[in-house]
Amino acid sequence: MTRTVAFTRMQDGTAEDYALLAEIEERELAGYADRVLDWLRAMDVPAGYQITRLEHCLQAATRAERAGEDTETVVCALLHDIGDVLAPANHSEVAAALLRPYVSERNHWIVKHHGVFQGVYYFHHTGGDPAARERYRDHPHYQATVDFCANYDQNSFDPDYEWLPLDHFEPMVRQLFARPAHATA
Repeated sequence: MTRTVAFTRMQDGTAEDYALLAEIEERELAGYADRVLDWLRAMDVPAGYQITRLEHCLQAATRAERAGEDTETVVCALLHDIGDVLAPANHSEVAAALLRPYVSERNHWIVKHHGVFQGVYYFHHTGGDPAARERYRDHPHYQATVDFCANYDQNSFDPDYEWLPLDHFEPMVRQLFARPAHATA
């Protein structure tokens, strides 16, 4: 039988209750990389592109690695669209939230904003404002996000591009999520 806390209101919890919850959370965090990898695998289905969403993510990560990016940035390229599985309407924000405790402020910002930055390539076809990213023009990570989208995202829908398999990136994902999570506000 699974142990549970005694309280029904958090304000009534004891030190023992919160120690139990911390133990459970520690186990959950130990399996986080596995869950993330499973979410990626769930993206390996047709989605209207010439390749699957997983293959798009693999292409983006392959391009980032071949360009000499660090492991954190490669994993961010791999996971930048992971939010499509969980919340398609705000996929960028979901992917960024998933990564935030484990990545730099720069990479978090890039992933969080890549959706609006991608709009420069297609919003004029969908009724959006292709210049929407310009409201961030003065942000320190503006150009890095422009570059991420240009070099790793918008060009990674090519069925003829030779991307690396998920197995290649799995150790990097595990390494990233094995880091101690840093506090977020």
